[in-house]
Amino acid sequence: MDALITPTAPIAGVSAGTTTVATARPVAPERARSLARWNRVLSGLHGIQFVAMLAVASTAAAFAPYLSTVKVQLVDGKFAGLEAVKVELFSMPLAWFIASFLAMSAIAHFLAGWPLRARYEAWLARGMNPLRWVEFAFSSTVMIVAIAYVSFIQDVPALLAIAGCNMAMILFGWSMEAANEGRRDRPDWKHYIFGAIVGVVPWLGIVSILLAYGLQPDLPEGAGIPAFVYLIVATLFLSFNVFAITMVLQYRRIGRWRDYLVGEKTYMVMSLVAKSALAWQVFSGTLRPGG
Repeated sequence: MDALITPTAPIAGVSAGTTTVATARPVAPERARSLARWNRVLSGLHGIQFVAMLAVASTAAAFAPYLSTVKVQLVDGKFAGLEAVKVELFSMPLAWFIASFLAMSAIAHFLAGWPLRARYEAWLARGMNPLRWVEFAFSSTVMIVAIAYVSFIQDVPALLAIAGCNMAMILFGWSMEAANEGRRDRPDWKHYIFGAIVGVVPWLGIVSILLAYGLQPDLPEGAGIPAFVYLIVATLFLSFNVFAITMVLQYRRIGRWRDYLVGEKTYMVMSLVAKSALAWQVFSGTLRPGG
């Protein structure tokens, strides 16, 4: 189904003075029921994983980002230099941090499947889903911060920069849909391009830290980065890029993705796959009881 716009909004790109408008066709009832079932099932799957993670994961590993600062050194009352110090901002079990993005998805799917169902279906009829982008903005940001943290990026300014870049990337996805409402046949790609630019920055930072660690001279035997960290980075990088590819397929109107709702279900599946993969890969690497 092509994404069209509301009766009160003119098609983007139509010359000034024209009054031609397109009407958003509502989602067909059988497809609306299918989407409701999908959202309800996915809410349950994410919720079950959230509860399971809290129930079985060890809380020994901590998410404890720190701030780097300096302490003045005095000798006999005179300035003698600066000492680099780390100040822990806060500490919480890493398992709780990981479980949080599962809870976010469970809540978002619950809202789409029940209380916000009518509004959700109206958005889909217009070729957009703000609820998806809001949820992704928070959940995927927690995910990328978790990936950075287990990759030894643990200082607060760096984590904030990574979080900001990722959230901007997701919000550019929202603006891509909003700006191109009713014009999927002639989309404005600036939003997508800007999102891709800011979105690659966190990955460059993560890879650079992993490379720097591995290239240290005289690194002790057995002190290398655990294999599960590389697996997490590779798996999630590929998963994140599937979302970007899905948007291209939608706006290039390729194959089954000419239908916006096919893309919606693709986003749903990939969100579940990416979150499940990250949660349980981190669990297997650092959160197993006695591990």
